[in-house]
Amino acid sequence: MKVLKLTVEEATDAAAVQAAIDRVAALGGGRVALPEMTVTLDRGIELRSDVELTGQGKMTVLRKGPGRMYALTGYHNYGMCDVPLQTVDGLKVGMTVSVEDNLRGGFYGTFARITWIDGCWVGLDHGIEMDYTADQAPVLATVFPLVFGHGIANAAVRDLTLDGRLADQPKPMNGCRGAAVYFARSRDIEISGVQVSDYHGEGIGWQMCRDVRVLDSVVNGSSGNGIHPGAGSTNCLVRGCSAADNRQSGFFFCVRANRITVADCRFTNNDIGISIGARDCHNLIEDCEITQNRGPGVLLRETPEPIAVHDCEVRNCTVTANATEYGDGQIVVPAEAHDIAITANHIQGTPSRPGPGVSADAGTARLHLAGNKFVDCRPEIAAPDGVLVDAAASIECGYGTGADTAYRHLST
Repeated sequence: MKVLKLTVEEATDAAAVQAAIDRVAALGGGRVALPEMTVTLDRGIELRSDVELTGQGKMTVLRKGPGRMYALTGYHNYGMCDVPLQTVDGLKVGMTVSVEDNLRGGFYGTFARITWIDGCWVGLDHGIEMDYTADQAPVLATVFPLVFGHGIANAAVRDLTLDGRLADQPKPMNGCRGAAVYFARSRDIEISGVQVSDYHGEGIGWQMCRDVRVLDSVVNGSSGNGIHPGAGSTNCLVRGCSAADNRQSGFFFCVRANRITVADCRFTNNDIGISIGARDCHNLIEDCEITQNRGPGVLLRETPEPIAVHDCEVRNCTVTANATEYGDGQIVVPAEAHDIAITANHIQGTPSRPGPGVSADAGTARLHLAGNKFVDCRPEIAAPDGVLVDAAASIECGYGTGADTAYRHLST
């Protein structure tokens, strides 16, 4: 593997690091190794296929620069590769930015790179994702992932410390379009030894990806979810990670996040420990510690058929002292969920706010509980008649379990 080791003098800013990544990519791939340093980013660093970006752990710090917001002058329509602004002071070609309004977020937001500036018009490297009208207060903001990749394969981020400087950011990163570390429409991605703190948005996120591995990484103090696989992402492994003090979930399975294993992880003092929702099926949570979250330790979100949660297992986990402020129990299973196994866990309640160890709603089907130890749960199990089954359903779940048809909804 080609290795390009940068000195502090060669890695003075995001543009310099980006140039090194592009140079290695042009040579067929390899590793860009950053030195011990702290650098403030005015744009996101974009990975390319077959490139690894590595640092020196806690001694290599990528820090987000202060966020700024620029109002659009008025209506501008979908698909245009430019936006009109009231001022362009401080903007530069090559910077990464987001465009959003007060009406809708999610995938209606635009994330792009500035390609030109002409007067108060700013060019973007692709078309805006929706019509932006003056009455919805559209803005362009210097909001971006610190490290990201779009439509790439065989890439990695290793041994970096990412400081989001949340207090300096007036606007969060849209979780569908970015996170501190973010990938979209990509495959064969590894994130290891990465520490994220105080990011205004999600910590580590990926959308429409396959074959993602997140190892030995930490997300603390984000304003969104800690770790967020979403939008059909399939065949992913999250192992040896932790997420604490995040304002939303420690781990958030988004829509159709399937065949994912979350193992040997710790989720503490988040809003919810682990949240599982629409079409989030064939997932395995094992050997995790989930404790002292404000809501449930594990929450299966209520979603109707045919998109209800099914074929998931929680096993060998320690689920203790959650639901400190709200929630119906340590593990909550809603109506419509089916073929769920909760096995061999240590489940302990919160004495100051007594509640069930496992709470299931009427309409849940084929919920299998076995080998769990309950402490201080009142009651241990709250489930209507007909919900529980003695024999486990045949559940195929987790990383490495899918046939080729598991990926047919993705273009990667």
